[in-house]
Amino acid sequence: MERHLAALDAAVEGLLTDPLTGLSEADVVKAVQRMETSLRKASAVGHRLIIESVERSIPGNLACRSINDFLVSTLRISAADAAKRVKGATKVGSWHTVGGEAMEATLPTTASAVREGAIGPDHLAAIARTLRQIPHGTTADVIDVAERILSDAARSTTPEDVTKVGIHLLAHLHPDGSVPDERERKRRRGLRLGKQGADLMTPVSGLLDPETRALLEPVLAKLARPGMNNPDDPESPSGDLDSPDLDRTALAKAASRDTRTAVQRNHDGLKVALQQMLSSGILGSHRGLPVTAIITLTIGQLEKAAGVATTATGGIVPISDALRMAQSAHPVLALFDHNGRPLHLGRSRRLASSDQRLALIAASRGCTRPGCDAPASLTAVHHITEWQHGGATDITNEDLACDSCHALVHDGPGGWKTRVAPPGSAHPGRTEWIAPPYIDPGRKPRVNHRHHLDHLVAGALNRRRIRRARPNRRSPAEVTDRAMTRPDLEL
Repeated sequence: MERHLAALDAAVEGLLTDPLTGLSEADVVKAVQRMETSLRKASAVGHRLIIESVERSIPGNLACRSINDFLVSTLRISAADAAKRVKGATKVGSWHTVGGEAMEATLPTTASAVREGAIGPDHLAAIARTLRQIPHGTTADVIDVAERILSDAARSTTPEDVTKVGIHLLAHLHPDGSVPDERERKRRRGLRLGKQGADLMTPVSGLLDPETRALLEPVLAKLARPGMNNPDDPESPSGDLDSPDLDRTALAKAASRDTRTAVQRNHDGLKVALQQMLSSGILGSHRGLPVTAIITLTIGQLEKAAGVATTATGGIVPISDALRMAQSAHPVLALFDHNGRPLHLGRSRRLASSDQRLALIAASRGCTRPGCDAPASLTAVHHITEWQHGGATDITNEDLACDSCHALVHDGPGGWKTRVAPPGSAHPGRTEWIAPPYIDPGRKPRVNHRHHLDHLVAGALNRRRIRRARPNRRSPAEVTDRAMTRPDLEL
């Protein structure tokens, strides 16, 4: 141990003093990434030392009240930091029985990711926080699958995004238990307009039920875009984002000048929506579709009338509310192949049709770049093989990408590439994204599962059942299937 610590001290001293000016940009990026990986592995070493201290009763021998107190007094860290480290050791550390035998970590998949340096303490905290919210009575298989999904998601995204994944995962795992019943939602709903102050501003507060939110989100997605309807900018385009008279160049310039916060843009967008409804009652279209709440349901959900549905804006709506909204809607039937991809629907023009966009919303639900959680309402139809490179405006050559991710696809040195996953791959027909070398030197094609957590959970549970049914015999096909389905958990 002394030899390892001495080498670590020497390495850190060298990193502190060696000049960095001779490094190329790529070398700096690589150094930042390698340093972060080493620091994450070091947190796993800290977990080992915490466990050793507890199992030897060192805190008590030194008159410390607890392991937390021991860490605070010994390392001069905050109580919050000490608590986080102890919780980390509890969840992913390898503790021992009285006989000295090592026990499996509470979160084994997460523990492996921590030891590899793939995730850090904040990822671990986000995973543990989500798992604590899984209702009592949930089977061990479901909990194991949820932990694996979250830990593998953490390998490719931020702790904040892991929390977002957790919110949707909880909704799919326990849709009825995590949402108050309809009577309770009706009781709590409300929109409160306070009294006007001396500055004539009116405070607003309250709670929106799922149906109201699903109706409001597409309106704000259309009217609250940066650069649109800005009362502080006389040259800001007003009214309809998809109007044929809209000056796109003026919009881009107005967006670059727009300093409003998201909540301010929401306010201004809602104001314009109310003005339009009062004057005409017609909102027009958004990205080629009518401005309305677009909800995706399966035949199974309709038959069972249970679970949750997703909206094009990324919201989650209980099936009971979705069915009520559908009573006054114009349903659209979308047909998919066995891989969940829409069947042929093509045209000779560059721009996708409304029917094509509806099919893609039902199939992909949002931006397809791995790690992006932008809902379908904030996406454009992307040609997987670009139009200028001969790509057809065909449903098999189209998918959804938000504006920022769409801009990443180009032929320059830092550009991303997209392609259709070939037959025989883990996800045939899905859109695979290939990161530039500075992000992924191996350039491994990946798909985005962020909007398909229900499929992810069902597939993982099914594979677990198959393995348990035949624990001692695995055919070559199953081995291949296991290898192919491992990327399922990369969000």
